Amino acid sequence: MKTQAHLNRCFEFQFPDVDTRILVEDSEDGVVIHASRDTFSQRRKICFIRELAAEGFIADCFQWSGRGVHWLVDDSLARRRPDVASRTNRFMIRLFLGVVSLYLALMAGAILHGRDHQAVKAVTQSEVP
Repeated sequence: MKTQAHLNRCFEFQFPDVDTRILVEDSEDGVVIHASRDTFSQRRKICFIRELAAEGFIADCFQWSGRGVHWLVDDSLARRRPDVASRTNRFMIRLFLGVVSLYLALMAGAILHGRDHQAVKAVTQSEVP
């Protein structure tokens, strides 16, 4: 007898044109789709479920019947997650500090190169009769 273990899988999708975030949970009991906003028409929901099945995110049995698929609107998905915000803030601070450091290094190099160039020019002019 073959038994097949079914793992709970989650997939997240972004739809920036309609400002919607979707979380798809595939489990033994069926598929639950959490949407941050109610921006999908019934036809678009059916097409999205078919796309999920065609791409292998959910089982093929949901592709045509739609039974076992529950669509929920959950506005908590639209809120900013603190872990993502803190990670983004750390990245932006590091990026800003890196750019400032690079700018200062380039300016110091340009100033030092200009001084050396002026010193060489002064020496060569004093040697020419």
